[in-house]
Amino acid sequence: MNSIHSVKVADYVAHLHALKEDNRLRSLKPRAGVDFASNDYLALASAPRMKMAVCAALEAGTAVGAGGSRLLRGNCEEHESLEVEAARFFGAETALFFGGGYFANFALLTTLPQRGDLLVLDALVHASVHEGARAGRADFRINAHNDPESVENTIRDWRAKGGMGRVWIVVESLYSMDGDFAPLEDLVAIADQYDAFLIVDEAHATGVYGEEGRGLTAPYEGRENLVVVHTCGKALGAAGALLTASTVLRDFMVNRCRPFIFATAPSPLMAVAVREALLILQEEPERQQRLAKLVAFTHRQINVRVGRSPSESQIVPYIVGDNSRAMLLASALQLRGFDIRGIRPPTVPAGTARLRISLTLNVGEDDVRAMLDALFEETRGWPR
Repeated sequence: MNSIHSVKVADYVAHLHALKEDNRLRSLKPRAGVDFASNDYLALASAPRMKMAVCAALEAGTAVGAGGSRLLRGNCEEHESLEVEAARFFGAETALFFGGGYFANFALLTTLPQRGDLLVLDALVHASVHEGARAGRADFRINAHNDPESVENTIRDWRAKGGMGRVWIVVESLYSMDGDFAPLEDLVAIADQYDAFLIVDEAHATGVYGEEGRGLTAPYEGRENLVVVHTCGKALGAAGALLTASTVLRDFMVNRCRPFIFATAPSPLMAVAVREALLILQEEPERQQRLAKLVAFTHRQINVRVGRSPSESQIVPYIVGDNSRAMLLASALQLRGFDIRGIRPPTVPAGTARLRISLTLNVGEDDVRAMLDALFEETRGWPR
């Protein structure tokens, strides 16, 4: 039995061994140390108001699970109330609630772009976008990161070769591994010029940027050719994702989106939690302000120490390059009490293994100073 079992899994064993040899083997680790790893940017995941809102909903009879698809009995009042409030908050015509950001991106890209259309993807856009593009009907091209000229040239080239369908430009507003911002103003102009749609994943910007945390797309919301995904499991401290779009596109998703039609609806308790998070953004603006101050403080500290900062956002990459060296550095910092994780290919491009330092309201300025002291002590003598 053991020999038969070994033959069955031999290919998987070999694959895992190859990952280990390349210092890319992943494993699950428990939480430990000061939080410089999470995306809980506004510290809402454990906020008393969030807990009270969920407890109150349970006391009022809200079910833990939806019990079915939204098109069956799983369409709860909590889902609909959240979607109405989210559309109002973000300034969109409508909103649609999904179980997660990965799920929402995949659902969107396998439903709205049609056969004969073209997807123009930023090279560093999230894995869920790439997977959705591969699984969808439309052709796709991958463009140079944050390069509007590259986007425009791709569209022109496709049209010149006979492309007749719709163009869909897909970006993140704030990139999760480099911490840099998309040139949204330029991309909106290109979308208008070429009668294209612009899809923006606001995962790491929702709650952190824009008036009351409405995100970096806030100035453009309500446009017919804009579709936005607002992830709820990061700064909003809950789980799920909100897709904001025109009523026509929302109705098309409800009727044609297989991941929406055939999946059990998200927990109505998560809808309650997300709605509370949106209220907190409006009623406690000091959270957004405090995070902005912490981000500015951190970048000043880095500038003083090394003369430049690798980003301007709450996501601070420390590029190491070598996979093994990056993981050893992460382990050293974890031993010193800081929860910082190493990131390796394929999550980031080959040769750019790094630490991804995340700034949240779960830490303060003293924590940042101590973390930077430890980081630069551990890397003393390294080339920069």
